[in-house]
Amino acid sequence: MSIGFCWSGAAVIDTVIFDVDGTLAETEEVHRIAFNRAFSEFGLRWRWDEALYLDLLRVTGGKERIAHFVSCETGSAVEPELIAALHKRKTAIYTEIVATGEIELRPGIGDFLTRARDSGRSLAIATTTTPANVDALLNATLGADWRSVFSVVVAGDMVSSKKPAPDAYLLGLQLLGKPAENCVAIEDSRNGVRSALAAGLRVIAVRSAYCAADDLSGAVARLPDCTGLSLELLESLP
Repeated sequence: MSIGFCWSGAAVIDTVIFDVDGTLAETEEVHRIAFNRAFSEFGLRWRWDEALYLDLLRVTGGKERIAHFVSCETGSAVEPELIAALHKRKTAIYTEIVATGEIELRPGIGDFLTRARDSGRSLAIATTTTPANVDALLNATLGADWRSVFSVVVAGDMVSSKKPAPDAYLLGLQLLGKPAENCVAIEDSRNGVRSALAAGLRVIAVRSAYCAADDLSGAVARLPDCTGLSLELLESLP
């Protein structure tokens, strides 16, 4: 673990805001599979292999990712209606896979959620994935009452600009009624770190499968996985 000392004061952290994909769970490979199945069902010859998908992850948001790919692939825009239909079907495929229990929370996450709540801290989510994806993942991993775990959930198109813009975190802070200095974000990607920092948050970065090589500079703590998340870490952050 490396710690960056970029804060002059250490306000008490009473709220933890989580990203979802790659952070709460290693979901990106299932997203990739779902995209490819949707393309196939629509009779499209597009196929995103792992290397291409890694590159496409620089673009946040599924609809935005499809539009970016088509623009780069063909040099022209695709009809918004087709993008919306593809993304809707991809979401359905993803939620069907997740509902089978194929994806688990990353090691260390479940215990950290329990300990953080037991300590009186609030938990929230700020993600660019759709509400349906969040619901499917957390219903399968935390149970039907998962919403009682998180005070606020900001997801999908609730904001106009997705990460690395700070909008998701700014809305989360507004809904929580919390100042940024009392919150910390948990992120796994460069776009996520940039988003949280732009909103004034301290960030704990955790490496993930698809974003393992991302530049996570700016995070006050950088962990190789989620098992290092602890209350002791929160209390030690500068």
